Amino acid sequence: MIDWLISPLLDFGFMRRALVAGLALSLVAPPLGVFLTLRGMSLVGDAMAHAVLPGVAVGFLLAGFSLPAMSLGGLAAGLLVAGLAGSVSRLTGHREDSAIASFYLISLAAGVMLISLRGSSVDLTHVLFGSILAVDTTALWLIVGVSSATLVVLAAIFRILVVECLDPLFLRGQGIRGGAVHGLFLGLMVLNLTAGFQTLGTLMAVGLMMLPATAARFWSKRLEGLMGLAIAIGMFASVGGLLLSYHAGLPSGPCIILLAGAIYLLSALFGRYHSVFARWRRRVQPILPPDAHG
Repeated sequence: MIDWLISPLLDFGFMRRALVAGLALSLVAPPLGVFLTLRGMSLVGDAMAHAVLPGVAVGFLLAGFSLPAMSLGGLAAGLLVAGLAGSVSRLTGHREDSAIASFYLISLAAGVMLISLRGSSVDLTHVLFGSILAVDTTALWLIVGVSSATLVVLAAIFRILVVECLDPLFLRGQGIRGGAVHGLFLGLMVLNLTAGFQTLGTLMAVGLMMLPATAARFWSKRLEGLMGLAIAIGMFASVGGLLLSYHAGLPSGPCIILLAGAIYLLSALFGRYHSVFARWRRRVQPILPPDAHG
């Protein structure tokens, strides 16, 4: 069993690079997902993951599979979509999540069209679904750098983010602009989605952000517990998904996301809070005789 778990990581450099990339993403993406769920913006992460596609496509058209060019283009596109959605929301009164959803559909179609102008179906598949086993040294440095910068910024604005989620009026009363905090948070999310597209693709990068966060909510009600569990689930899914893909000959990205999805389903069934089992237990307990409780 130890050989089954350790040998692939010791024997192959591409597995070690994939492992470091997966762990680095798992360290910062799930906490961002926790804040998204607290803000009621779970689907916004998915929308922003699609929004980076036109920028990635433009970088691909200009420089081929150049990671710096595609990452810079994806970051610019994501920030542009977030800014446009916020502007439309303020000018028209529509909900921001509705505006982001509209722009992400436009972005997805535009990105696919741009890649199709020059690339093949293989190129499109690589951009949409990524390949964590193909992570090279440049991509690894980018992912680790983005993760490190995100950790520093999150630590600096952590208290403000918590207050902005729970009581934005209090934050405004302290003279802190909630819009600036919201914009910075969206920028961090776009930055991490852009870093993650190389490993999991634009369509699945958000999975490592949201699935551990939503699974953790069935086990803890405290913010530090949510974040710690989300990170642990993300890391377990990354390591387990890589090993499963290696031994079973399956695509690595889908294995990671499906393993995280399996943990979410088990949490929804048997978690400590709000799960199917927890709700059943609350319904059954009142009808038990007093001595049956202990």
